[in-house]
Amino acid sequence: MHNIDGEAVHLQRIDPNCNMARFYALSVQPTLFGEVSLIRNWGRIGTSGQSKVETFFAKADMDIAFARLERVKRRRGYVDRCSEA
Repeated sequence: MHNIDGEAVHLQRIDPNCNMARFYALSVQPTLFGEVSLIRNWGRIGTSGQSKVETFFAKADMDIAFARLERVKRRRGYVDRCSEA
């Protein structure tokens, strides 16, 4: 799924019938103070989209948030970016 070394999850949802082409990305980065940041980026494909950074004191808390966000997006129809070609 992910790790602290910067591996990310890139998801997309494309539905031409609804004129929908969206992306959602999750990545993890350590902070300078020993905490862990969960970085979310989302928007319409072809734009830079919006970003949100959440910082966690414990990696376990970040793992829970990461898994929850990924599960919710997959339930809503998002798939891995590389699987759509």
